Amino acid sequence: MVRGRALFLLTLAVALSEGIAAPASVTVSNHSRPTACAEEDNVSLHLQAPRITRLRVEALPPPYLDGVDRDISTPDFSGCNFDGGTHPTDPAYRFRARRVVLHDGPRWRIVGLRLPTFWRPQQVPVRVGQRTVRGLHLLQVFAKTGDASPPREVLVLYPADGYWRLKQVPAPRFGDGVYGSSFLLGPVEDDDRPVVNIASIRIETRPLVLHLRFANGGQARVAVAEASRERTTLDVSFVPALNRARPFATLRSMHVAPDNADVSEITWRQEANTALQTQPLDAVSRIEATDVRFGRSMPSRHNTSAPDLRFYDFEAAGR
Repeated sequence: MVRGRALFLLTLAVALSEGIAAPASVTVSNHSRPTACAEEDNVSLHLQAPRITRLRVEALPPPYLDGVDRDISTPDFSGCNFDGGTHPTDPAYRFRARRVVLHDGPRWRIVGLRLPTFWRPQQVPVRVGQRTVRGLHLLQVFAKTGDASPPREVLVLYPADGYWRLKQVPAPRFGDGVYGSSFLLGPVEDDDRPVVNIASIRIETRPLVLHLRFANGGQARVAVAEASRERTTLDVSFVPALNRARPFATLRSMHVAPDNADVSEITWRQEANTALQTQPLDAVSRIEATDVRFGRSMPSRHNTSAPDLRFYDFEAAGR
């Protein structure tokens, strides 16, 4: 209790020293490239702004989902130069595989996996309660809905490279559902692809909050604010505020064609009181936004039920 209170007071002091946070606009820049392969991330969308302290990230069903009876989630390597497994350009560090249940409570189940191979060697410690485990490549969060259905996975985090995936609790007809786009939160760096270097992770379960400490300084608090069939929402805050030199978030995804994509269009609001605008992904190079959604309005033959991802409620510290 004393340690937790001391950490809270320190965090509060840092936040106060940076000034009062206020609603912010962010720059979204498109660094995507064309591909014929539906199994590689050719979409990169960077979010940048000065002194960002807070945002929300939300997974939402695509607007066409009510008219879809079944998912199409089979991998499609027809346009690729590989057929599954490790990408041919990736390093392949080897590990002893492991699965560990880190928490199993009335609302959440958290599972950690160490994979046989991974493209980065980082061994990030993950703490839940009094237990610390190193070298996990994947953290899985399963939501328990309180009905007869089994727990459904709604969130994953890859500690060694900082990638997140998020989805709403799937409708029964979609079984476990599927992920689509992934994203990064924190000071984004380049290591053959965008990454966030995490030094350690501490998880609270009541409520569910992931505390991240970044390798080059700074922290993030990521709280799961909602997990339902309508949406799964993360409330994210940074201490200290992140500067504009690097993206504070990056969306990574796949786009071959409008009907073969995990994201095919961008919808955004430039100011809080302005109308929404929607453009195809390849028509956007750079926008200013207070609310931005990366999604699809045409059913895709790839990961059909995968969610749209919305970034909004941006706040920045005053000077």
